[in-house]
Amino acid sequence: MVQRLAAAALLAATTILSATAVHAQRPSPPPGPLTDGFLCCNMRTYGDSISDINYDEQGTSIVPVGTPARITAYDFRFFNLDLAGKPQRIKNDYSRNITLIDFAKRYVVTEDPKRKIAGFPPAVGAAILAGKVMPGMTREQVLMALGYPVASENPSLDAPVWRYWRDSWSEFQVNFDAQGLVKDVAGNAVALSRVLAAAP
Repeated sequence: MVQRLAAAALLAATTILSATAVHAQRPSPPPGPLTDGFLCCNMRTYGDSISDINYDEQGTSIVPVGTPARITAYDFRFFNLDLAGKPQRIKNDYSRNITLIDFAKRYVVTEDPKRKIAGFPPAVGAAILAGKVMPGMTREQVLMALGYPVASENPSLDAPVWRYWRDSWSEFQVNFDAQGLVKDVAGNAVALSRVLAAAP
């Protein structure tokens, strides 16, 4: 009986130590600033979660560029935030070659993009608010309209081509000229119908 009790106690102690070791090995979430600001760009939410791929899928809804935003916490592959009073998280699904802190800084900016949009030509401002792009737009204006292209496929934002996806099957590319302005947008008909603004 004593031996059985001792064995049971040893097993319980081993289990506790193993669980403690596993817990201790899990890295802490990276610290980061709990920034108050604004959403950089039009992003699509699945209700309470946003992915950096920003698919335009059925069941998603747009959180508009310039929405008041506050980062509330960081986790391992996403950060939590309050968007105009609604809790959300933005997941780093396809941009893991940049740090989570730098990832968060992309999406929560300190200057209200809507102030900049108000100073753009009316056709450009209207396109951004509709989540569309048009020839002549700057890189900043494309970012406001479509969000960031995922870093895994676009390691440099200075590249002449940015690759985006509206869904798993509809890729499109935004092509820039030597001055960094949109030259054209290429892709299949479905993608272009969703992202290309009509000529003014």
